[in-house]
Amino acid sequence: MVELKIVEVEIPEGANVVFGHSHFIKTVEDLYEALIESGTAIRFGIAFCEASQKRLVRSDGNDEGLIKHAEKEALKVGCGHTFFVFLRDGYPVNVLNRIKGVSEVVSLYAATANPLKVVVAEDGEGRGVMGVIDGEKPLGIEGADEKEERKTLLRKIGYKR
Repeated sequence: MVELKIVEVEIPEGANVVFGHSHFIKTVEDLYEALIESGTAIRFGIAFCEASQKRLVRSDGNDEGLIKHAEKEALKVGCGHTFFVFLRDGYPVNVLNRIKGVSEVVSLYAATANPLKVVVAEDGEGRGVMGVIDGEKPLGIEGADEKEERKTLLRKIGYKR
């Protein structure tokens, strides 16, 4: 028998989260290296759920508060071989390609500052990610004014010229 649960992920004020799946305990150290070498001044906490043997939440980072938060959220979701990276002073777009390039990373489920929920399947022995709910549903289709707003915003914050 499989039970579906929705686990709400708490994202600290002013932070972003990257949630993904990997395959090996080495993930924590390799994610740390990828993030610290990003050339940005990001602060981060990483937590990884070990799926066998000791089955611990493994963690690292350069911000003690974000490390503790990542540990708490990883334990709450509790799906083997998943990881959380909580970021401040930077955005997922600054580090996503580096994270994807880590050899242990299998996939990414979300990179967001929006409300995030993880749909979890539990069979009594383990838990797995069925999907995520990232933010809220659309209210309509953008019109000309909204297109112009989007383009202006991207240029204002330096992502487009």
